[in-house]
Amino acid sequence: MRSRALGGRTVKVRLLIPDGWNPSDRRQHWPTMWLLHGCCGDYTSWTSLTDVAQIESLRNVLVVMPEAGWNGWYSDWWNYGQGGDPAWETFHTLELRRLLERDWAAGSNRVVAGLSMGGQGALLYAARHPGMFKATAAYSGSVHPLLNRESVDRIMGFFAGQGNDPVRVWGDPVEQRHIWQAHDPFHLAKRLRSIPVYLSCGDGTTGPLDPPGRTSALEADFNRQNHALAAELERVGAKRVTTNFYGPGTHGWAYWQRELHASLPMLIHALRAGG
Repeated sequence: MRSRALGGRTVKVRLLIPDGWNPSDRRQHWPTMWLLHGCCGDYTSWTSLTDVAQIESLRNVLVVMPEAGWNGWYSDWWNYGQGGDPAWETFHTLELRRLLERDWAAGSNRVVAGLSMGGQGALLYAARHPGMFKATAAYSGSVHPLLNRESVDRIMGFFAGQGNDPVRVWGDPVEQRHIWQAHDPFHLAKRLRSIPVYLSCGDGTTGPLDPPGRTSALEADFNRQNHALAAELERVGAKRVTTNFYGPGTHGWAYWQRELHASLPMLIHALRAGG
């Protein structure tokens, strides 16, 4: 689709359509699950690297896998205070949502899940757009980038990918700290209290789904972030938080496919409960 929020560029969205889907039937509105990809991936990642297209429990769900940029961070970029392209959050939550509802029989009953950068995106969209999603799940997500200097430096390194000036995304982590906090799920925990939340992460050591000797400092960092977010959700009174901090395991697709399956009962229940 062509996006004004992305400077008029055309980007792609992959859909898995449910059994019996007929966009010309204006009476039918399908429950929808958004699956968000991680950094360095694209709209094909979930179907290329997991079995999501074969999951029976999703046969009556419209699955939406949007492009989010190699390094887009599910955000409307600060761009030195000028805003504008890219505005990934606006593209997804306004332009794409309206198109799906108008032309693809998508209903207002939605859940959202994602991995790594997309895990952050799933929590951000659920928190920043109250009522849009009935539940959210983050697998190995970047869920508290302001946790400490290591976490800040790591995400700034991602922001700098492909020759980008890292402050274009959220600004400087000190001077524009309010923007950083507005995109840090830890600081938005109160907005997640009313919906089911699923958090999972490994600890970065070699796990059962890894080749011998593989470790991940990135996963170890995200593990600390996830523990911090889980504690904050408990502190602010969230009652429907499920965590699977499974210990040994690195930052890889074998774990994310497993966690998708593990979180699906919660996500599908939220869709059914929503009507």
